[in-house]
Amino acid sequence: MPITFLVLAAAAFALITSQKEKQSQVCFNNNCFFVELARTQEERSRGLMFRESLAPDQGMLFIFEEEGDYPFWMKNTFIPLDIIWLNKEKVIVFIKENAQPCQGEFCPLIDPHQNAKYVLEVKEGVAEKVNLKIGQKADFDF
Repeated sequence: MPITFLVLAAAAFALITSQKEKQSQVCFNNNCFFVELARTQEERSRGLMFRESLAPDQGMLFIFEEEGDYPFWMKNTFIPLDIIWLNKEKVIVFIKENAQPCQGEFCPLIDPHQNAKYVLEVKEGVAEKVNLKIGQKADFDF
């Protein structure tokens, strides 16, 4: 195996490892997710659109300036997701499991009819696998 390949492989591994360490975490008891943060309107609008995969320990946390009723949709989303709404105290107020992708022109809204400050999107099936429930509190600092 050429030495150049080994050097490049080691550099790629170091870069991936350092990026993962820089990601934020959202934890429910001992179940933690490495999350990308969507803080701006542009980041929240793009969300996980056009992603072809998502690891079970990854997700995206949408952070809103204030608590409110924030419906989501699955337009241009390629993978099924579990969507978890959390209030300002970081307590789960609504869970939509197995939200399906929508490639059409008109996509239905998923409205929790609950006030939330944070919304967590994770791979479909994860909420059930780690036993997430309404009333459960998340742990994160950002």
